[in-house]
Amino acid sequence: MSSQTILIKGGTVVNDDISFKSDVLIENGLIKDVGENLSAPEHATVVDATGNLVIPGGIDTHTHMQLPFMGEIAIDDFYTGTRAALAGGTTMIIDFVIPSKGQSLLKAYDQWQEWAKPKVCCDYSFHVAITYWTETVREEMTELVKSRGVNSFKMFMAYKDSLMLHDEDLIHVFAHCKKIGALAMVHAENGDMVAELQKKVKELGIYGPEGHAYSRPPEVECEAVHRAITLSSLQHCPLYVVHVMSKQAADMIVAARQQGKVVFGEPIAASLGIDGNQVFHSCWRHAAGHVLSPPLRFDPHTPVHLMELLASGGLQLTGTDNCTFNSRQKALGKDDFTKIPNGVNGVEDRMSVVWTKGVHEGRMDICRFVAVTSTNAAKIFNMYPQKGRIAVGSDADIVVWNTKKSRIISKDTHHQAVDFNIFEGMKVFGVPEYVISNGVIVVDNGNLKINKGSGRFIPRQPNCQHVYSLLRYRDETQIPQKVERNE
Repeated sequence: MSSQTILIKGGTVVNDDISFKSDVLIENGLIKDVGENLSAPEHATVVDATGNLVIPGGIDTHTHMQLPFMGEIAIDDFYTGTRAALAGGTTMIIDFVIPSKGQSLLKAYDQWQEWAKPKVCCDYSFHVAITYWTETVREEMTELVKSRGVNSFKMFMAYKDSLMLHDEDLIHVFAHCKKIGALAMVHAENGDMVAELQKKVKELGIYGPEGHAYSRPPEVECEAVHRAITLSSLQHCPLYVVHVMSKQAADMIVAARQQGKVVFGEPIAASLGIDGNQVFHSCWRHAAGHVLSPPLRFDPHTPVHLMELLASGGLQLTGTDNCTFNSRQKALGKDDFTKIPNGVNGVEDRMSVVWTKGVHEGRMDICRFVAVTSTNAAKIFNMYPQKGRIAVGSDADIVVWNTKKSRIISKDTHHQAVDFNIFEGMKVFGVPEYVISNGVIVVDNGNLKINKGSGRFIPRQPNCQHVYSLLRYRDETQIPQKVERNE
């Protein structure tokens, strides 16, 4: 679909650092002008944004579209997943390439590109997971950074005997991420302890979804967060903790940042929107629908705590860990919680959930909302100001956001393929009236105008200044010095 000439009139432009009344002119997929009383060029489409906010399109930093996992493939693929993203105001996703142990990272990357390119409706990029360590992996990480537009690598500290890396390999990966200017990411849970607790829970005769949460208490997340921060900081490697789920883990990240460590924390829509008590529901399917790792926490104050830290800067941005499995797929774990495919939805509802729990409930201002849903992601993953800002020259990924409109979230009305929604029945405020992706209106008064395969791959360069500038200074100024002694 070719880009359009669009004039957005009468709205309030909101960036992460300022908001102001302004019109926005879009041509050839880019923002051409930002100012008051702009005139519409001939043949331009005029969008009336009076009374609404004009914000950068959302960036979901954490998705798993059509992921092969636990013997199944996530039901939302790169088409239904990105279609849903656009419907909710997200104009870019960063998905994860996850090679199996022993698989070439480059071949896995190519496979994910083959899955994505024909289907994506919005722009996308890739993180790559490191699931084992060899010299070949080291070489392929370097190649991915040099020629494939990857600048972030994820390690699993959980899923023992599958995806998990032990400390020695984590140290090697952290060191190499630092060398090539990449950002290290971790799924932080103590996989050895989880395996032991799973055995103990089963010995108690617990095989339902509640067993999943019992076997992964906040302590196993917090310990892994502390260990990852410690190991990465000793390598002077920046760290990004995905899906922060507990108060303890979040507080650990805040404390590390106060100590000057370069670490970023990503709560997700699920952990910000609901607590973990639904795993006790009498309906097995309902309970299993809430199973993800790390799990949602029993403490009902957890979502508020995470939102308050997100609003105050202790945590930096939001993803979703969108990885959806339908009723048949979840039922694989009917008699054993360790076999329930892990994952929940969120890619469509993230923006509205964060607005509702953050801005609408008085915990977050509108500039911070833009920061945590878009701008900080663009900065941390080295896409700013191409993404994450409404300014001349930036990509025309824009949402006209109606703060007064509300909706009820439901599996019956969402645009995802999955037959369940963890936010079922939640009333949320903040709805996208218009969504513009690459200079094309793809949501028009709530109506989707999606073109399959229209999304672009966005390559990302290493050595992001937002991530590495402090560490580079430390490399120069904090060098251990030899003591010269007289014999």
